Amino acid sequence: MSILKGKNLLLGITAGIAAYKTASLVRLFIKAGANVKVIMTPASKDFVTPLTLSTLSKNPVFSTFTNEEDENATWNNHVELGLWADLFLIAPATANTLSKMASGISDNLLLATYLSAKCPVYFAPAMDLDMYKHQSTGNSLKTLESFGNIMIPATSGELASGLIGPGRMAEPDDILTFIENDILKGLPLHGKKVLITAGPTYEAIDPVRFIGNHSSGKMGFEIAKAAANIGGKVIMVSGPTHQKAEHSLITIIPVESAQEMYDAVHKHFNNSDIAILSAAVADYKPKYISDKKIKKKDSTLLLELEKTKDILASLGNIKQKQILVGFALETNNELENAIKKLKSKNLDLIVLNSLNDKGAGFGGATNKVTIIDKNENITNYPLKSKAEVAQDLMNKILKQLNA
Repeated sequence: MSILKGKNLLLGITAGIAAYKTASLVRLFIKAGANVKVIMTPASKDFVTPLTLSTLSKNPVFSTFTNEEDENATWNNHVELGLWADLFLIAPATANTLSKMASGISDNLLLATYLSAKCPVYFAPAMDLDMYKHQSTGNSLKTLESFGNIMIPATSGELASGLIGPGRMAEPDDILTFIENDILKGLPLHGKKVLITAGPTYEAIDPVRFIGNHSSGKMGFEIAKAAANIGGKVIMVSGPTHQKAEHSLITIIPVESAQEMYDAVHKHFNNSDIAILSAAVADYKPKYISDKKIKKKDSTLLLELEKTKDILASLGNIKQKQILVGFALETNNELENAIKKLKSKNLDLIVLNSLNDKGAGFGGATNKVTIIDKNENITNYPLKSKAEVAQDLMNKILKQLNA
């Protein structure tokens, strides 16, 4: 999943030969999960058809203030279009349009929408060599950047005239990557590595049977999505689960046993800035594992269990700069036990939930938590979706980072 998922992206197309690339550009934005609307200057329709772009974007294409063929048509509101957009990209941006943008000229729907937009505006210049090198074009580019608009630089290559040099519009893949990276740079966890554990562990009894628990992994996966959505590069160590996290910033490392989780976590902890251990790790495992399926012979079966390694405590013992977050699922003396765990394992935050609270715990879509920091400041939250709980936790972590 791209950082563009769910964002409203307005694409403005002007009359340059590079307009033919916009069909691919729209497809890429749609594939990335963005909602796309297109505004075309009237002359740009000579280079790419509105039908193509409306089919790909699944939205009507706008070009004029009114539908001149329908005298009863309502006007296309440039203010509403500008306010709808989370991002506005003008590509290709011809020398003519760049000059008008820099001068505040508003003689078509695209330019009127540009002047109304409150969102970040990106523009991808595209023109022939001599036009690109002309001083007036350079002045337009500098003026637009001084307004806070963001230029996606033109590339060099063979141009429509046959000349070779700068002026080619960036390729659609490169435009998408440029915008994604620019958004990421402004997010609060950009450049931070986040290590997260999720799900249960399965401790083998024999090749068929195991000891496990009811954890679905949903809470951990929601935390991973919340961290990635604000720019964190997430390493997710997950026990067996059906949960998915399709995001370009999330790497999932599947494990089964507590030992496998321990090894994976320690491999990545030193390079992490934040570690959030939400997995429900087995406290005990069979001391002896049968290499063959145990036959059902007697009315009882005795298993000798031994403790698993305490992953959270082991990280607390070696942490340096990391923010370390643990979870506590309790059934009695909840607050007392959570604070004890917070202190004994050298945590920065602990998330407490109780199986006594309806809607909390394993398997469900909701959770009811209390977050306690290392100074024993306690914040109680009402019952919320696990996605909302994940966001609350990320807000707490951001405060710790900025403290």
